Amino acid sequence: MNKIEIPDAYFSMLSLYETQEAIGTIKSIFEKKLCMALHLKRVTAPLVVDPLTGLNDDLNGVERPVSFDIPAVDAQAQIVHSLAKWKRMALYHYDFPMGKGLLADMNAIRRDEDLDNLHSIYVDQWDWERIMRKENRNLDYLKDTVRRIVNVICNTLDEVCYHFENLNTELCREVTFITSSELAALYPDKTAKERENLFAKEHKTIFIMQIGGVMENGERHDGRAPDYDDWNLNGDLLFWHEPLKCAMEISSMGIRVDAKALDEQLTIAGCNERRELPFHKMLLNGKLPYTIGGGIGQSRLCMLLLGKAHIGEVQASVWDKETLDACRKAGVELL
Repeated sequence: MNKIEIPDAYFSMLSLYETQEAIGTIKSIFEKKLCMALHLKRVTAPLVVDPLTGLNDDLNGVERPVSFDIPAVDAQAQIVHSLAKWKRMALYHYDFPMGKGLLADMNAIRRDEDLDNLHSIYVDQWDWERIMRKENRNLDYLKDTVRRIVNVICNTLDEVCYHFENLNTELCREVTFITSSELAALYPDKTAKERENLFAKEHKTIFIMQIGGVMENGERHDGRAPDYDDWNLNGDLLFWHEPLKCAMEISSMGIRVDAKALDEQLTIAGCNERRELPFHKMLLNGKLPYTIGGGIGQSRLCMLLLGKAHIGEVQASVWDKETLDACRKAGVELL
C-alpha cells in the first residue's frame, strides 16, 4: 500500500537548482570521507547478476527481483536488490589485504516496494565491505564501525551547511545502541516501527542491533536474509528526521556470517537449498574472508541532510498519481 504525508507548512530550504547542486556536493564529500574512515577503495559494481550464482540479495525473502533474458548468452539475469553478497566475493577475487575494503556505487530496482515518503522502487546506495580479523567478530568492533560512519555523516553535514547557508539541519553525533529485544521490552505494546520512532525521538541517533532472528518476545523486529549478516552481530542505523517527525533508517549493516552462522541461519530460515549455490559453498568451506559491510542510502542521506520531506525531492523515480497530486498540491517539487 502506498502512503504519502506532507507536513503542514513544509517548504524546501533550497531551490530546485540548489538542491541538485547540494546532492552532488553531499555525494562527493561523503564518499571521500567514508573511504578515508573505513580504508575503502572504490570499485565498479554490477547492475545485473546471474541468479544461479546466489549473489543477489534476497532481502526479506519475498521480494521479486526484476528478471529478463539475454539472448546473446542464452541466460537469465536479475537486476540486483543490493550487493551484500557480491561484495564479499569481490574482495576474495580482487585479493584485498587485511583491514582494507571496497566501496561500490550501487543502483537497484525493488519492484515490490511500497511507496511512501522514504521508499521508492529505485534504490541508490553506497555498498561497502571490508576484510576483518576473525577475533574482531564482536559487538565492540561493530559499534566502533558504526561510530565512524556517524562521524562521517555529521562531518559531511558540517561542510554542506558551510556551502548552503539556508540549511538548518542538526544531527546528534552520539550513538545510542540497543538490541531489538531490549527495544521491544521498552515498548511491548508498540509495533517495530513505532518503537523505532519513539526511541529515535528521545535519543536522535540510534543503532538497533540483532535484527533477523527471533527476539525474546517470540517476534522478529524485521526480516533479514540468512546468508549475509550474522543476526547476532548486525543492526540498523537511524536518525531522527525532524521534518517528518520520524526515525529515518540510513544504513543496514553488520558483521557477515561465518560458516557456523550461515549453517545455522539457513536452517532457521528454511533455505537449505542455497547450500549448493557457488557463493554459499565457498563460505561454508571457509574460502571467503571474514568481513563487515553494509549499505548507506544515497538518496536517504541527501534527504536527511537537506531536510527534505519526500525522497522524490532528491532522486528521479516513478510515482503513483496520489503521490504526484499530493506533492503538487503542497508545492513539493519531485525530480
